[in-house]
Amino acid sequence: MRDRDRSRHGDDAVDPRPGGRRRAPSMADVAKIAGVSAQTVSRVANGRANVDLATRDKVLSAMRVVGYQPNGAARALATGRFGAFGVISFSISRIGDARTIEAIANASRTAGYSINLMVVERPTLGGVSAAIANLAGQNVDGVVIIQAEILDVPSLVIGPTLPVVITDTYPSPHPDYPIVDTDQEGGVRRAVEHLLAMGHETVWHVAGPTTSSAAQERTEAWGQVLTRAGASVPPVHRGDWTAGSGYRIGALLAEVPRDELTAVFCANDQMAIGLMRAFHERGVRIPQDVSVVGFDDIDEAEFVWPPLTTVRQRFDEVGELCVQTMLEQIEQQGRGAKTLRLVPVELIVRDSSGPAPRR
Repeated sequence: MRDRDRSRHGDDAVDPRPGGRRRAPSMADVAKIAGVSAQTVSRVANGRANVDLATRDKVLSAMRVVGYQPNGAARALATGRFGAFGVISFSISRIGDARTIEAIANASRTAGYSINLMVVERPTLGGVSAAIANLAGQNVDGVVIIQAEILDVPSLVIGPTLPVVITDTYPSPHPDYPIVDTDQEGGVRRAVEHLLAMGHETVWHVAGPTTSSAAQERTEAWGQVLTRAGASVPPVHRGDWTAGSGYRIGALLAEVPRDELTAVFCANDQMAIGLMRAFHERGVRIPQDVSVVGFDDIDEAEFVWPPLTTVRQRFDEVGELCVQTMLEQIEQQGRGAKTLRLVPVELIVRDSSGPAPRR
């Protein structure tokens, strides 16, 4: 009875000899459950990219049913691959970074890979190069660097055959490495032009830290949009991505005469939420007195009061593109296209932005 129960669940990997031990599940067992060929199972187990997502999911599900575990050592000998990506981040507390890492982990799992995460406290060339060396020693097939806040990316010490994909780097990509980035400039342009179109003479800016490449790109794009529109460019107020820094800046901006400040673009939603609280506490009405726009569209953005107008980033698509680009680099032994792939954004208009107040 117990043997029949195991068979119904696909766990029939048993030595048929009397008193024989249960053998380890094989690719043939997985292929039988999934209804595919053993060659297809091998492609999935070895992390090959030439398997469609539906078939890959079916094979991975069958592996879980029968308890099949790919032999990492054998796979590495046969294919030169270890079935893991390294991911380097400078923070896991920032919402954008955390969501990008989650998206990469999900896309990697779908492709049959695991991830090894390493957090570097300071974005220095030496620190990142040491992290890459550490991950290479853990037998990873490639490395994704999240928000490459070091600007001199070409100076990184990287092994000659280790594929690297970088997200959110600034300025323009160096041809040595492929880059996946949110359309930062496009998102800022939509946000600032949205405010100018409603009659605001200019837009103030709460920026992210100078160490952040994404913050620098957003700040530069903000200034360019205002300059092209013939609007004045107010002084930049720089925070550290946290709601607390937005609150402190909001307390300062609340003191600016209302005829000088009627709209604020914040480089992320958390700083925008902090700024909005500071305004509320000081009697500055949103959007009647000042319109506020953020960037990211975090889950809380539509539930603050008033609901926050913001630029929506597609973190899931960033993660998928990072993994797809990494697989291409691996397939071509690091000789894949060194391109910039931009993920589009969307302006989500809510109640925190409105027409400029009448004078």
